[in-house]
Amino acid sequence: MYDSFSLIHFQIIAAFILDITIGDPQWRFHPVRLIGKSIHCMEYIVRRLPLPERLMGLFLTGGIVSGVCIITYEIMSLSKQWHPVCEAITGGIIVYFAISIKNLADEAKKVINMLRINDLKNARSMLSRIVGRDTADLNREQIIRAAIETVAESCVDGILAPLFYCFIGGPVAAMTYRAVNTLDSMVGYKSEKYIKIGWASARLDDMANYIPARLSALFIPVASFLCGHGFQSSLRTAFREGRKHESLNSGIPEAAFAGALGVQLGGPSIYGGEVVDKPSIGDNKKQLTLDSLEMALRLMFVTSVLFLISGLSFIVMVRVLATTQHSR
Repeated sequence: MYDSFSLIHFQIIAAFILDITIGDPQWRFHPVRLIGKSIHCMEYIVRRLPLPERLMGLFLTGGIVSGVCIITYEIMSLSKQWHPVCEAITGGIIVYFAISIKNLADEAKKVINMLRINDLKNARSMLSRIVGRDTADLNREQIIRAAIETVAESCVDGILAPLFYCFIGGPVAAMTYRAVNTLDSMVGYKSEKYIKIGWASARLDDMANYIPARLSALFIPVASFLCGHGFQSSLRTAFREGRKHESLNSGIPEAAFAGALGVQLGGPSIYGGEVVDKPSIGDNKKQLTLDSLEMALRLMFVTSVLFLISGLSFIVMVRVLATTQHSR
């Protein structure tokens, strides 16, 4: 029988299968790309208002997030009015657009393929598609380190967090989170241009990722154990060094990955021509190699599956409790 619990199960499972099989479609009408264009337009408008920049930032963040939430809610409401099957399919597609597993893995594999033939120039070019730092002068080890850090951070931003919000709020919550994360990636910088207007987006992204990032400190070590890398080192490093990162949340999955792989992440990086000296995270037990990056991708995938299973189990538990309370 159709109900909200079975609906959300279908939507999440369908979205997950779609993503790992065909990946993120590279077309201009992708919802996240449309959100990005909306952010550009909204930024252009608010910068012309006679307001302090921080207040502009509030308008920018509030306008984009509320707009995406309302539009997604209306789409889901219309699909529900047409037919439950339409609602299920629409919701599954929205969640599919909100998560990104295969696309991240494919981009990282392009870096791996270039490094295998020792083509550093193209490896840097491939890396620049998934990182924000300058890649022009990176050596082989620095390229691998940057790719692993991105895989670790994106494990939360692109997978665990949108799934988390889908578990508790369905497709609308998942796509709203994606709007928050896209805002942060576009205007949440500490550069002179965005330090004030982007503060609201950055703080909201910190809050949105707070719980998912800390859940990753539990799920990544379990995935590490299942991948044969041990549990304790990943868990210990996550709790010991997760807070060393400048970001409130990014350091936690990075530390968990570093502990699982036995490598050291962090260190100096160049952003916009300026050197940013990040703290080192993890013990330098092993040299950074292509095997390290390939293991990071396996770790990301296993963590995703574990989180999916746990979230679906949580929904079942809520359903059972709700049924029990209703029968009383």
